[in-house]
Order: sequence, then structure tokens, then C-alpha cells
Amino acid sequence: MDRLPSREQTCQVPRPVGQGLFEVDGTWGKVQPIELAPGVRTIGELELIEHVGQGLPVIDTRLAHFHRDGTIPGARSIPHEEILDHLGEFDPSRPAVFFCNGPQCAATPDAIHRLLEAGYPAESILYYRGGMHDWITLGYPATP
Repeated sequence: MDRLPSREQTCQVPRPVGQGLFEVDGTWGKVQPIELAPGVRTIGELELIEHVGQGLPVIDTRLAHFHRDGTIPGARSIPHEEILDHLGEFDPSRPAVFFCNGPQCAATPDAIHRLLEAGYPAESILYYRGGMHDWITLGYPATP
């Protein structure tokens, strides 16, 4: 099934256009699978909120400028290209959630595949596929 054709100027994070209304750009990226790899669990917003509430790690794998513009409260910025530089900072006994711009963003899948190739245990990785796209459009807060 074909998607909308790509536009020259894309908007990878939904833009507010009014009280509770957002402009969403469905023309960029390539939709990612629900299951990235065996053993890596994909989670939704409620599981992410519970995870944050327990003080467990949440990693924003987007480029730093996206993180500065707004992220999920409590998320730490580690761009996907730098994930292996921080491998020693992860504790496999504390599962971490990894996210990016949304279902069509390849940053988190790239970071997760790099971690798995480096031998990091799949059961310690949680994938929030909805990313900032779903987080914002569902009305959850973003912090700078």
C-alpha cells in the first residue's frame, strides 16, 4: 500500500495549531515494524508512563536538536549514532525505554540494532514505537 508522497520540507514532530489540535506530517520516513527483534518488547504510552514513574531509564535517540525542542519528561538524550559510546552507562538489570520521532522514524531501530549487535541483552530493551509523534498527539507533555 502506498503512502503519501514525500514533501520537500517535512515536519517530523507534530506542531500545535490550536487548543489540543496538531498538524501531523505523514509524508516522511519509513514505517517501522512493531517487533524490531526477538526479545525486544514494544510498549505503548501507559507502559511508558509506568516506567517513568518507577524512575527507570528513558532514552531519546533522536538528534540533539530534536531533544532540545522538546522530549518526554525524564528522557535522556543519546543520539542513535552515539549509542555505543554510552554502552557502559546502561545497566541490563534496569530495562530502558528507547524512542525517537515516531512510527516512521529509523533512529531508535538503528540504536537498538547497534545495541543488540554489541551483545546488549534484548530483554533489557523496550521500544516505544509511537515516539514523540504519538506522545504529543495524545496530549502528553513535552519538556525542553
